[in-house]
Amino acid sequence: MEDDLVKKILANPNYQQLVKARTSYGWLFTLLVMIVYYGFIALIAFDKQLLSTRFGDGVMTIGMPIGLFVIAFTVIITGIYVRRANNQFDELTEKLKAEVLK
Repeated sequence: MEDDLVKKILANPNYQQLVKARTSYGWLFTLLVMIVYYGFIALIAFDKQLLSTRFGDGVMTIGMPIGLFVIAFTVIITGIYVRRANNQFDELTEKLKAEVLK
């Protein structure tokens, strides 16, 4: 019985679309986060002078807003993924369940 259910799920176009969408979206966001995070780390490692450059006469350096951007970017990209998961991915999952459990 379970083998039949697994075969039905794997053959279902909604399942294939769900897997393809989640995989491509996951890899895209992984790549973006790695570029931003490792770009920031590379700046720290190779160009400390740039990051320690001050804005005007205050204590604010260029590194502070760049660091805040890295944190904000992570929060924003997580929110985008969750929104997509709650809309498109959950919708495909419900369609898949409805079709397979008929």
